[in-house]
Amino acid sequence: MQAIHKTVLLNETIESLNLQNKSLVLDCTFGGGGHSKEILERYPNAKIIALDQDKSVWEKAKDKFKGFEKRIFFVNANFRDLENLESKNFFETAPSETKGQGTHTFLKNSLPLSFSAIIFDLGLSSDQLENSGRGFSFMREEPLLMTMKENPQEEDLTAMDIVNTWEEKSLADIIYGYGEERFSRKIAKGIVEARKKKKIETTWDLVKIIEENVPASYKRGRLHFATKTFQALRIAVNDELGALQMGLEKGFEVLKEGGRMSVISFHSLEDRIVKRFFKEKEKIGEAKLISKKPITAKEEEIKNNPRSRSAKLRVLEKIL
Repeated sequence: MQAIHKTVLLNETIESLNLQNKSLVLDCTFGGGGHSKEILERYPNAKIIALDQDKSVWEKAKDKFKGFEKRIFFVNANFRDLENLESKNFFETAPSETKGQGTHTFLKNSLPLSFSAIIFDLGLSSDQLENSGRGFSFMREEPLLMTMKENPQEEDLTAMDIVNTWEEKSLADIIYGYGEERFSRKIAKGIVEARKKKKIETTWDLVKIIEENVPASYKRGRLHFATKTFQALRIAVNDELGALQMGLEKGFEVLKEGGRMSVISFHSLEDRIVKRFFKEKEKIGEAKLISKKPITAKEEEIKNNPRSRSAKLRVLEKIL
């Protein structure tokens, strides 16, 4: 059964952007397409350029955008590479329905100089977590890849590379630094010991190692005992924190005066980067904070979508 992705803080995000009917929006994290679809429905003349480094997300979501094809432009790219978009092309007409053709008709050099609004939703979609087959979820046995790339090449870093080749100290450092896992040293030691006997290849291989190297009381906690280690490896594989810092900086550059940037983060490391970036822009007089404190999900949303509990929305308006 495929997981149904629920977009977190949907209304709060869109309302915070102060959109107009002809707004041009950059959706830096298309994912399941929830924010993009809602904007197109609410604003009949709005247009969206949507980015995602996982090409498969568009293939899975594009049926939801029938009738909107001329107003949404999907680009298979990471938001850290925003400056390269000027040399890319954006489709002018609907995707071809001819069998064997999944490409679009492109219009050269069509990237505008500025956007009315920019969205970053930093959470993985339910589909990516549970149906990608790339090892994001510890609930399924899959190859231990954890890369956002749909078809990783031999030279691309994977979680399998990390757990089988990195030194114990480096493993402990990323599990603690990116996962804030207090048992990082024990887990790292367990990984190194386990790989001496057999290569660690699947999610369940890793889950078993973690399970054997954390206390029994930890395994009875509200959070699954493998959550933080898996988070840390995913962040390391995709350089998510470095990409976020670059994406915020480059996104701000292409945001027009009076335009707003909304960022939804799901853990403290991401939120810290966003908070620091926003405050710095306010301090030097280039922007103002729309929300002094992060906007969080209401009880009703948390009840319907437990993943929204950790979401924090911060909003910035460019003034220079």
